[in-house]
Amino acid sequence: MKLENTTGTLYLCATPIGNLEDMTFRAVKILREVNFIAAEDTRHTRKLLTHFDIHTPLIRYDEFSKTQSGEKILNLLRGGKNIACVSDAGLPAISDPGADLVKLAVESNIKVCPIPGANAALSALICSALDTIKFTFVGFLPKTAKNRRELLTELSTRPETLIFYESPHHLKKTLTELLDALGNRNAVLARELTKVHEEFLRGKISELAENLSEPIGEFVIVVEGKKNSDEVQTPAENFIDVYKNLISQGIDKKSAIREVAKKFNLNRREIYTAVINL
Repeated sequence: MKLENTTGTLYLCATPIGNLEDMTFRAVKILREVNFIAAEDTRHTRKLLTHFDIHTPLIRYDEFSKTQSGEKILNLLRGGKNIACVSDAGLPAISDPGADLVKLAVESNIKVCPIPGANAALSALICSALDTIKFTFVGFLPKTAKNRRELLTELSTRPETLIFYESPHHLKKTLTELLDALGNRNAVLARELTKVHEEFLRGKISELAENLSEPIGEFVIVVEGKKNSDEVQTPAENFIDVYKNLISQGIDKKSAIREVAKKFNLNRREIYTAVINL
């Protein structure tokens, strides 16, 4: 459908994820020229604008204010004002309330224009040495345990690389959940991307979980997809024998399944099903 010439444009403007030098010339130009900037955290964004000597007025647009602010922003766009939407870091609309603003703009036939730049998920992926041809961005896992389990169970059979976001205080728990659901796959933890203390930790999920000590900074978790069964699984009788041996040593069923999962790179549900079927 042809866009009205009288409406403004919604620019989705990437901001640095750590290093301010990743701000593009085009992004600075757009933020200076638009009439307003819709920001997730106006205090955080104001620091960025001050650094680049940008004085464009800010409108708060976050998860709590998006209903009221969204309508205000739409009215400004309908009236011919140009507005840039930014997140606290990286591309807006990725694990970010900006996605809702995009939907509202598109539904109102308002032009939406991307201003590309830094992105944590893709930055971690290209440095992971895992498959970059096929991948799925998962982002943050659901908050409730039930929804987390359901999603991870669904993802456990996917062959493509999986990308997650996680905060430092939930990281160890999430790695344990990934180990339980996906098996002991190769993974990469990327922390403090583009910052002074940027770091990539590589290894099996179990190794990363065991060696983690007081994580600091936001993390991207990149996990390899499920390989074909003939590539990674030893015949069922082999891991069943290991399971039986552990049980004979007095190890409880849950711990035995956990140990077998680590050894054979399987998720626990597969082992449990094989034991029951046997």
